[in-house]
Amino acid sequence: MGKKKVIKQSEDQVLKEGKTAENEAVKVAAKVSASKKVSAGKVYVNASYNNTVITITNKNGDVLFWVSAGSIGFSGPKKATPFAASKAVAVLAEKMKKIGMIDLEVIVKGVGTGRDSSIRSFSNQGFNILSVKDVTPIPHNGPKPAKVRRV
Repeated sequence: MGKKKVIKQSEDQVLKEGKTAENEAVKVAAKVSASKKVSAGKVYVNASYNNTVITITNKNGDVLFWVSAGSIGFSGPKKATPFAASKAVAVLAEKMKKIGMIDLEVIVKGVGTGRDSSIRSFSNQGFNILSVKDVTPIPHNGPKPAKVRRV
């Protein structure tokens, strides 16, 4: 093992780094304070066969929070269960109540089992659901059928 090089910074460089860190902290604090009081927003529920992802946005579509069943700690086939979706909603509900969000527009996409349980969980948590919209893509016409088999 060789000697390790230690790079010493001058005082000017240390002060510059401190100022940039403070500026970033101020920007983050401003962003959080700007999103503090949000009374209404949209909830996007993406329920696939493998997972359920729930995203909370404000009216403009700027993402405030998101959580998936996998990020909570569920793994494998348990991620796509209604129980995992309801636990994800419980985690989001705590964050949403801190910023004062009450009125929700729910947009559901996908065919997974977490669709209905997530909507029910939001209503059980005390939120006002103004509308529920299903934007699951549905194929129309589909691919060309196979040729008739000749023997």
